[in-house]
Amino acid sequence: MDKKLEPLFTPWKIGNCEIKNRIVMTSMGGTDLFGWMEVNHFDKDGAKFIMEVAKNNCGLILPGCQPVYNPMLGQWLDKNNKLYKDLAKWMPEFHKTGAKLFVQLTAGFGRSFTVSSMMETLYNTPVINVLSKPIMNLDKITAAPSPAENRWSDKLPSREITKKEIDRFVEAFATCSKKLMDAGVDGVEIHAVHEGYLLDQFTLKYVNKRTDEYGGSFENRYRFAVEIVKAIKEKCGKDFPVSLRYSVLSKTKGCRQGALPGEDYVEAGRDMEESERAIKYLSDAGYDMFNCDNGTYDAWYWAHPPIYMPENCNLEDVEHIKNFTDKPVVCAGRLDPRVAADAVAEGKLDGAGFARPFLADQEWVTKMINDDEEDIRPCILCHNGCFNMCHYKGVPNDQELSDSMHLARCAVNAETMQWNKHKIVKTNSPKTVHIIGGGIGGMEAARVLKLRGHKPVIHEKSDVLGGTFIPASAESYKGKLRELLEWYRLQMKKLDIEIHYNDEVKDVSKFAGSPVIVATGSRPIQLKSVKGYEKMVEACDFLNGVKEVGETVAVIGGGLTGCEIAYELALQGKKPVIVEMKDDLVSQKGVCLANSSYLREWFELNKVPVYLETTLREINDGSITCTDKNGKSIEIPCDSVLGAVGYIPSPVAQKAKNVYLVGDCLAIGNLRSVVWKAYETAMKI
Repeated sequence: MDKKLEPLFTPWKIGNCEIKNRIVMTSMGGTDLFGWMEVNHFDKDGAKFIMEVAKNNCGLILPGCQPVYNPMLGQWLDKNNKLYKDLAKWMPEFHKTGAKLFVQLTAGFGRSFTVSSMMETLYNTPVINVLSKPIMNLDKITAAPSPAENRWSDKLPSREITKKEIDRFVEAFATCSKKLMDAGVDGVEIHAVHEGYLLDQFTLKYVNKRTDEYGGSFENRYRFAVEIVKAIKEKCGKDFPVSLRYSVLSKTKGCRQGALPGEDYVEAGRDMEESERAIKYLSDAGYDMFNCDNGTYDAWYWAHPPIYMPENCNLEDVEHIKNFTDKPVVCAGRLDPRVAADAVAEGKLDGAGFARPFLADQEWVTKMINDDEEDIRPCILCHNGCFNMCHYKGVPNDQELSDSMHLARCAVNAETMQWNKHKIVKTNSPKTVHIIGGGIGGMEAARVLKLRGHKPVIHEKSDVLGGTFIPASAESYKGKLRELLEWYRLQMKKLDIEIHYNDEVKDVSKFAGSPVIVATGSRPIQLKSVKGYEKMVEACDFLNGVKEVGETVAVIGGGLTGCEIAYELALQGKKPVIVEMKDDLVSQKGVCLANSSYLREWFELNKVPVYLETTLREINDGSITCTDKNGKSIEIPCDSVLGAVGYIPSPVAQKAKNVYLVGDCLAIGNLRSVVWKAYETAMKI
């Protein structure tokens, strides 16, 4: 192991509980032990995931947040004793790993509850609303400190939660904690004075307008969180550790308004002066650890950093707040292990929190210890598999129901939390399988085929593996994507996959008798109806360095690809102008609000011109001509025009017996659809 990492592998204590090292797996929705958005039960998939992480040298594990009141079916977590009995049977096996387990409990979501279009209809249709309450009581689930607008929806406001409901929550936290302690759990974490969830909403002046003992003064706003820890300590004893998930700063300008890194703004939520006071107040109340980052659902990119956020984005604030408590402090959020190790060595941090890297590779800590870091499958911060709540104008949350109910899956690792569906099964009939195309889809198929016992052969028309993922990972801020590309190339070497470079296959009939996987990707849409379309620079040509652009660049297409290129152009000092036919940027399913809101707000802050509901008509020398939603003609000056209007499948063969299509040559998607389909196809052969 690299000596620089050694500080992460020293013991520490939370109260009287000793943790073997400083690596903390922080909580992620979907990695719950008692189920997520379903009938509460001891969840075997969640337990399997947690056990894999524990076996691979994680010191402290925090499963997914467990609502003490289940949004589905209105179950109270302290009423089902079988859950705790099943957990108690499992805990001895867990403890054999040497890891410690703190179960995270939450009061819920308040105005941050993720609302879908279906829920809007359910809430606003009186008869259905009444009939559905035993299954999903939205009026109760979304209740907030004060009447408030929902983060996602204009059609489902939050009512004020009652004092009686608050008392029941406090009771449930204490009773659940006692039952968890009796089941052998090492501690609990209270979620959260963090991220703008319900408990945090009580602390935030821009949400909490109450005039009773839970609103107004500092002490009143933090009363709910204080009552919870005091009730737990009274029931469990002072030595049972209670951690708090804590946002140091809200980084929020107001409802649905985040503050970007480096932005000069007025804090609407918790500023540093209040945070310094709050962490001492909460420490004195009885909390034994603070698991810290920044942000709210209104500034979601701090708590769920996309690839555009800087590495270690929360560390400086967490290091500062540690000076105001004598309790251990953990930092999470795009944390680099070596930077974290330095902070621990200098006494600026007690624990290093990581979440999504464990979804991509449950063995990454072991690989780091064994000097095998190049074999760590990296998280690329995409949120496609784990947390793809998607929001754009007019649509609250555009997300498949299967995604909503099954979080914590991973775009780059098809097996994570899908072990019944995605698992390597050895073949009884080894075959030579020809793969046309050496992009991510082709390499994933080859990897799975080889692990199963087949002989994959990749035919790649260029002299390098990667396909369209090479330009897709080319922007300066996409280092994690380039790491994933290198990981795949390494797997091809380690597995000794046969690869034929500069071998363009146009006819698969020569492989008759052998299975063929076609992974030839897609080709860009050409706007041939636009006069002067031939002057347009295609996105991949720009990203591959084949064609250059001038100072002012009109980016045609405001989807994710176009916005990421515009962002890169701006970082280079150029002047992008975005032209989009839809009424919002990144108006597409599968892109998490944390990712899309960052881009939208960054363009607004940096005054990048954005033309929505605007259609390109003509490309001229030095300008483009467009039509706005009212049919008015607009001329936009520019030096270059860059096209990012989408792609269409480009298979070299059609699906047939023994011929399989994967990736974008089958249907345009994202990295998740490419990886998962390639995995599933390789398992069919």
